[in-house]
Amino acid sequence: MSRINQLMVERAAIRTPADNITKDYSVTCRSPRMHPQLILLLAGLAAVALPASVRAERWTLERAVATALEHSPDARIARARIDAARAVADQAQAAWRPQLSVRGSYAGTDSPMMAFGSILNQRAFHFGLDFNHPGTIDNLNATGTVAYNLYSGGRATAGRTAARAGAIAADHDFQAARHQLAAEVVKAALNLHKAREAAAALESGVKAYDSAVNAARARFDAGQLLKADRLSLEVQLAQTRASLSAARHGAALAERAFRYTLGLEPADESVEFAFDDPAIAQLTPPATGDFSGRPELRGLEERAHAAEAMVTAARSGRRPSVNAFASYQYDHGWKLDRGADSWLAGVSVDLNIFDGGQTTGKIRQAAAEFTQVKEQLRKVNLGIGLEVEQARLAHANAVEQLAVTASAVEQAEESASLSRARFEREALLTADLIGAESRLLEARLRRTVAAADERIAVIELRRALGLSPIESPNP
Repeated sequence: MSRINQLMVERAAIRTPADNITKDYSVTCRSPRMHPQLILLLAGLAAVALPASVRAERWTLERAVATALEHSPDARIARARIDAARAVADQAQAAWRPQLSVRGSYAGTDSPMMAFGSILNQRAFHFGLDFNHPGTIDNLNATGTVAYNLYSGGRATAGRTAARAGAIAADHDFQAARHQLAAEVVKAALNLHKAREAAAALESGVKAYDSAVNAARARFDAGQLLKADRLSLEVQLAQTRASLSAARHGAALAERAFRYTLGLEPADESVEFAFDDPAIAQLTPPATGDFSGRPELRGLEERAHAAEAMVTAARSGRRPSVNAFASYQYDHGWKLDRGADSWLAGVSVDLNIFDGGQTTGKIRQAAAEFTQVKEQLRKVNLGIGLEVEQARLAHANAVEQLAVTASAVEQAEESASLSRARFEREALLTADLIGAESRLLEARLRRTVAAADERIAVIELRRALGLSPIESPNP
C-alpha cells in the first residue's frame, strides 16, 4: 500500500487552482464538503492543459495588451471619440479663419423688376427700353464672396475653448479605457491560469483515485478490505471524474473569455499563455494613495471647463456681432449681348435687441449644465476615493489570505503525511485517508486561488489610483 499512497500524494499535488468544479463535488467521504465559497470560486473557470504539440504561440502580457488595444471594440470606440472631439475642435477653429464662397447661376425671365436688374448689372440700360415690357432677358451670374468675423461677443473664443477641452477629455477617456482594458486582459490571463491548473489537479486526482480503487479492489478480493471502504473510494473516483468533466466543459468558456477580452474572433487553436512572464511577478502595489491623476477624474475636469465656456458662449447672444465682407460678381446676357463686373465691400453690425427671452433661456440652460458637471465631478471624486479605499483593503485582505493559506498547506501536508503512515500500519480507515488527502488538495487550491487573487488585487489597486496596470506599449 505504500506505493499506492505515494502515487496518490504525487498525482494529487497541484501548483495552482481552478474555478470550474461542480457544485456537488465532495472531497471526502466522512469529512465535511468543500466550503461553499471555494466551490463557487472554483466553479467560475476551468480549462484543460493541452499537449505542447497543439499549442499556439505563447502569449505574454505585453503582447496580449497590445493586441487588445488594437482589436478590442472598446479601444476602437475610444479612438473614434478622440477623432470626433478633434473634429469639433477643428470646426471651432474655423471661426478664426476667413470664409470664401463662390456661386454661379443662369436664368431667364420677363419679370420687369428682375429683368431690369439684370439689364443694369450687364450695363445694357438705354432710354429706349419699355420698363413695363422689357422682353425676355437672360443673365449669367458668377459671384465670389469673402467674409471675416471681427467680433462675435466672445462666442468664437468660448467655442474654441470648449472644443479643445472636449478633445483633451476624450484623450483622458482613451487613457482610462486603456487602463481598464489592460486590467481586464491581465485578470483574464490569471483566471485562465487558475482554470487550467485546477483542471490539471483534478486530472491528477482522478489518476490517483483510480490507482487507489484498483488496489482496494485487489485487497477486497483478498479479504483484506471492507466493502464499505472500497465503495467509498469508488464513489470518490466517480465524483472527481464528474468534476473533471465539468472543468473540461468550462475550458472553452475560459479560453473564449480571454480571446473576447483581446477582441479576437473564436479560433480552433489553443491559447498558450506564458505564465512565467516576469511582468506578472513585477506587479507591485503603489506606494502612494494619490488618485488625482485618474484619467476619469481629469476628463471630467476638462468637461467642466468646456461647460463653463459654453456659459460664456450663451452670454455672447447679448453682445453685438461685427463682420467684414467683400464680393466680386460678373453678369452676362446673350439676349442683349452685354456683360459687366461689379464689387461690394463693407462691414456689418448685428445686435439682438429682443428675442423673446431665447438668449436668457440659453444662458440659464448653460449655467445649469455647468452646475451638473461640477457636481458630477464632485461625485466622481468621492466615488474614486471610496474605490481606492476598497481596492487597498481588498489587497490587504488578499495578502493576508495568501499567508493564511500558505500556513494551511503546511498543516495539511503534515496531517496527510501522518495519515498515510497510519494507513500503512492499517490503523486508519480508507475514508479517513481520503479526507486527509482531500483537505490537502483543498488547501493547495485555496493557496493558488489566493496567490492569483493577490495579483488581481494589485491590478485593481493600480487602476483605481489611475496607474497603468502593467507597462504596456503606446498605441
